[in-house]
Amino acid sequence: MAELSETAGVPVATIKYYMREGLLEPGRPVGRNQAEYGPAHVKRLRLVRALVEYGGLGIAAIRDLAAHLDNPRVPLFDLMGEAQKTVTTHDNPRPGPHRDKAERIVAELLERKGWQDAGGNPAIGTLVGVLAALDELGRQDMVAALGDYADAAERIAEVDMRVMGDVEDREQAVEIVALGTRLGDAIVGALRRVAQEHMSSKKAPDS
Repeated sequence: MAELSETAGVPVATIKYYMREGLLEPGRPVGRNQAEYGPAHVKRLRLVRALVEYGGLGIAAIRDLAAHLDNPRVPLFDLMGEAQKTVTTHDNPRPGPHRDKAERIVAELLERKGWQDAGGNPAIGTLVGVLAALDELGRQDMVAALGDYADAAERIAEVDMRVMGDVEDREQAVEIVALGTRLGDAIVGALRRVAQEHMSSKKAPDS
């Protein structure tokens, strides 16, 4: 285990914790207090560490994801869907007329964009909640711009798919989807703020 720790860059205590939590399979016993670990253990440790440190995932979420990852009956496409869900906020907007209106707007958008297959995505709840809050605050201008935001998101998603490419390795697929979504959000957010400053400077009157 000391060699595994050195190779993967993960402390022994953390490795033991991951094993107790079911995130890492035990090694093959080769002696009274020794076990043999292979490249698969190193790969899994690095994946778990990345999901914790960069993906911001909790142990429970990673445990559920690992269960799908280790189940060969789960197709790769479904596994990638599960990975995407783990990095998506699950929000339940409070009931009321603003939520009802937002749900209608989102349903119309999904139909218009042909995104009905994404209707079960947990991010839909977040979208409904944000639109309901904007409507309640009187920011119908932002609600009206939803279609433009959707068009931009679609272009970003196309880039995501191109960057991802054809992935056949299951652990690599989970890493790309889970980390790519979190870090991709950070990239888009940072670029948006830079672009906002650029656009506002263009509108500013000459000094």
